[in-house]
Amino acid sequence: MSRWSLHFLGVGSASAIELGSASAVLERDGEPVLMIDCGQEALTAYLARYGAPPRALFLTHTHMDHVAGMERLFVQLYFDPARRGDCRLYLPAALVPWVQHRVADYPGVLAEGGVNYWDAFRVVPHTRGFWHEGLWFDVFEVRHHAPGTAFGIALPGSFVYTGDTRPIPEVLSSIGQGDEPIAHDCGLFGNPSHSGIDDLEREYPAALLARLHLYHYGSTADGDALRVRGYPVMQAGDDLALSPPRQG
Repeated sequence: MSRWSLHFLGVGSASAIELGSASAVLERDGEPVLMIDCGQEALTAYLARYGAPPRALFLTHTHMDHVAGMERLFVQLYFDPARRGDCRLYLPAALVPWVQHRVADYPGVLAEGGVNYWDAFRVVPHTRGFWHEGLWFDVFEVRHHAPGTAFGIALPGSFVYTGDTRPIPEVLSSIGQGDEPIAHDCGLFGNPSHSGIDDLEREYPAALLARLHLYHYGSTADGDALRVRGYPVMQAGDDLALSPPRQG
C-alpha cells in the first residue's frame, strides 16, 4: 500500500519570512504529487527537496506570499524543453483573471519577445474541483478578503487544506468524509482576513477542533503558544501522515 503524507514547505504568515511561505506538497511514497501554493521561499524549499520544479500546482489565492515564486517557476519550466508546458496549473476559474493581472501580464515576459507567460504551463481551470492522477480533489471557497478570491482544497479520505481563511465551520462540516486532518490557517490572534485561535475555539465544535493542524502563524513564539493550548502546530519540513484517499 502506498504511503501518503502532506509535506509542509513553509508555515509562516506573510510577515514571518523565517517560517517560510505557507505551502505544502501532497506526497505518495515520498514523491511529489501536487504542490499547493508557490511563494518565493516555497519554490526554493521545493527545489531543495525534490531537485526539480513541480509538475502539478494548485493555487489557493494570489497574495504574493503564495504566488511570488511563479515568475521563477516560469523560467525553470520554459527554458527546459522537457518541462515546458508540462506543469499542470490547477486554477479555480475565479482566480484566472487575478493570476493574469498579478503574475502573467507584464509586457514582454522575455526581452526577446515571442513568448507568452502561459506557454510554460498547462492551465486547468475548474470550479468544484479537478482530477489529477486519477484522484478527485474538492475545491471550496474560503473567507479571505473579497468573496470569490480564495479557495481551499481537499482530497477525500486524506486531508483538507484551508489556505488563508477566517473560520468556515459550515464549509468544513460538508467537505471530505468527516475524519480527514485539517491543515488550517491560525495565528495567535485573528484579524478580518485570518483566523486566530480564539476565533476557531469560539466557532468550531469539538469534533472539528480535534482535527486541526495549525499553520500560517506569525512567529516561532506564536507557534509555541498555540502548542501550549493543545494543538498540533506544523513547522517547515514537517510531514503529516495521511490515510490513503477514498475515491468513489
